[in-house]
Amino acid sequence: MTGPRRTPPPPTFVGTTTDGPENLPEHQPRSRWGLLTDRNFRLLWIGETVSRLGSSITTLALPLVAVVRLDAGSFTVGLLTAAVWVPWVLFGLPVGVWVGRLPRRAVMLTCNLVSLSVLASVPLVDGLGALTMTHLLLTALVAGTASVFFTTAYQVVLPELVGQGDLVEGNAKLQGGAAAAQVAGPGAAGLIAQGFGAVFGLLADSITFLVSTVTLLMMRSRREAPPKFAPAPASLRGDVVEGLKFIARDSYLRTLTAFGATANLALAGYQSILVPFLIREVGVQPGAVGALAAAGALGGILGAVVATPVARRFGAARGALVSQIIAAPCGLLLPMTTGGASLVLFVFGSVALVTGATVSNVIFGSFRQKYTPPELLSRVVATSMFVNHSTIPLGALLGGLLGSTIGLRPTMWIATGLLVLAGAMVLASPLRRHRDFPARRADS
Repeated sequence: MTGPRRTPPPPTFVGTTTDGPENLPEHQPRSRWGLLTDRNFRLLWIGETVSRLGSSITTLALPLVAVVRLDAGSFTVGLLTAAVWVPWVLFGLPVGVWVGRLPRRAVMLTCNLVSLSVLASVPLVDGLGALTMTHLLLTALVAGTASVFFTTAYQVVLPELVGQGDLVEGNAKLQGGAAAAQVAGPGAAGLIAQGFGAVFGLLADSITFLVSTVTLLMMRSRREAPPKFAPAPASLRGDVVEGLKFIARDSYLRTLTAFGATANLALAGYQSILVPFLIREVGVQPGAVGALAAAGALGGILGAVVATPVARRFGAARGALVSQIIAAPCGLLLPMTTGGASLVLFVFGSVALVTGATVSNVIFGSFRQKYTPPELLSRVVATSMFVNHSTIPLGALLGGLLGSTIGLRPTMWIATGLLVLAGAMVLASPLRRHRDFPARRADS
C-alpha cells in the first residue's frame, strides 16, 4: 500500500488467559523461533513483511513517477503524499465499525486485491502513453483507503491467531519485519528505477500484494464468531461514538492516544524538513542522505528485537516508560549535528529515537489488543489510529512552515523538544504506578 504504514492487528481470543503478569509470554516457546513455528502466524508475518517491502518501494517510486514521468512540481508531489493519509481523516472512524461487522480475513483479501489492481494500473496506463497526475492521485487515494481497512483488520486479527501472552512477541516480530522492509525498500526502489524505470516500482509493489493475498489464503481457518450487523444505518454514528467514549473515559487508552498523536506531530514535523536540514544546514552530500535516513530504520529492527526482553525484564508498563526515558531525550542530538564527526550524533539519536518508538509501539499495541473488549477492538483501534494519523499531515505542514520562517535548525529543536514532552506525558500518566498493564478493563 502506498505510503508508510505506521502500525503496525475479535470476537474470539485463542489461548487466552488472564492470570500472571499480563504482558509477558505465558508459555515458553518450543523453539528459538517462537511464534514463527506457528503456521498461521508465520504466513501472516511473511505476507505482511513482503507487503511492507512493496509499500516502502512505493514510498519512493510514486513521487519519482510524478517527477520523472509527469514533471510534477513540489506542491503537486506534496498533494500526492497527502492523498495517502487523507483516507484516515475521512474514513478512520467508521472503518472501525465496518471492520467489526465483517470477516476480517475477507476484508484483508479485498484490500490486497484493490491495492494490487490500482498500483498495477500505473505502469499499464503509462505504457499506453495515457498516464496523468490525476491517475496518480486517484491511485494514492484508493490505495490509501484500502490501507485504512487493511491496517484496522490486521490489528484485530492478531489476537485471534495467538494467545494474549504471545501478543508482545507477535507484534515485535511483525514490527521487526516491517523495519527490515523499510531499510531495504528505498534501495530496491532506486535500483528498480535505475534499471527499469520508476513505474516498475509500483508494479513490484503490486506483486507484493499478490504474495500477501496468497499467504492469507493459505492460512488455516479458525472458528470466528459471526459479525454482528447493525439493523439500521443510523447505528453507525452510535457505534463510532461508543468507541470514542471508551477511549476518552479510560485513563490508560486516553493517555496512549494523546501520546501517539503528539509524538506523530513531532516526528512528522522534523521528518518533513530532514532532507533540507541535512543538505543545507549540516552539509551532507545528497548521496549520503539516504544512508543517514536508513539509520532510523535500523533502530526499528533493534526495537523489535529488544521489545520482548524489555517487557520481561521490567514489566510491560515500566518497560515502555524506560524506553521513553532513554530514547526521547536522544532526539535532541539531531539538531546538535553540524557535520563531520558530529554525524555520529545524528546516527545515534536517530537509532535511539526509533528504537524507543518501536518498543513503545509493540508494548502499547499489545496492551490495547488485550485490554479492549473484543466487540470494541476494531473501533478502538480505528479511533486511536484516526487520532494518531490525523496529526501527521499537520506536523508536516507545521514543520515546513516553521522551517521557512524561523529556520531549519530551530525547527528541529522545536520538533525534537516536542518528542521529549510527549514522553513526559506518559511519565505523568497512571502508568508510572504499575509494573504491568491490567489484563482487561475492569467493567468489560
